[in-house]
Amino acid sequence: MPTREFYEVDVPIHDTANPARRGLHVFTGVADSPATALRRAHEVYDAALAAQQAGLEVPGKEPDSWGVSGLRPGWEMEWTAAKAGRWHNPLDCTRRSRFAL
Repeated sequence: MPTREFYEVDVPIHDTANPARRGLHVFTGVADSPATALRRAHEVYDAALAAQQAGLEVPGKEPDSWGVSGLRPGWEMEWTAAKAGRWHNPLDCTRRSRFAL
């Protein structure tokens, strides 16, 4: 049985009215691989977008922790450039920081 761990999916986004305005939408949740994480992120995004467009409340987090918050009308997700990998807690004091003080 595959190990289920917490993953992060980073999806570049841009403002369709002003493509120079760019950002990153981050999804997190439990998965057994980067491919599963990417699929789950896309699924919850599609469900949230469909709910928003239908005038319904955006669904909350699912049992595997995947969910969407902060949908921005007019911003387009660049799914082909999405990157998925294991989530690393930036506040974990047991890891060496990449930022020197």
